[in-house]
Amino acid sequence: RVTRYKAPRLRVPLRRLVDIFTMPSRQVHHRREKKQVLKFTINCTAPAKLIDIDQLRKFLVDRIKVNGKAGQLGNKVSVSRDKTNIYVSAVAPFSKSYLKYLTKKYLKKENLRDFLRVVATNKATYELRFFNIGDNEDEDDE
Repeated sequence: RVTRYKAPRLRVPLRRLVDIFTMPSRQVHHRREKKQVLKFTINCTAPAKLIDIDQLRKFLVDRIKVNGKAGQLGNKVSVSRDKTNIYVSAVAPFSKSYLKYLTKKYLKKENLRDFLRVVATNKATYELRFFNIGDNEDEDDE
């Protein structure tokens, strides 16, 4: 003997179902998704005398790609600075590692890559630090 599947009964009153399907379209509210804004910081306090921070900011503005086009940030990405920091705020699909890549590219262009490194200090901040060469001097003396 074969048993057939029985669909569960709806416990919603029929009148409510009719109201849902006959509701005029102007009463249906569409929810707008909030755009997530990501904020990143590049801290340039240590090498402030070596790096022109405004030049690094301009480099980032020229090189950041939005929709495959470099230099056309529109209102999706903004780059600003104060005395020793650079602030980048962007709408959601933006990678922190992309910012690190561009910073390292700038350091290479300025021939500072051998002296400085880019270190993540927290979830939204990178810091430019000098390499620790004091450890290597001890090995050379022996």
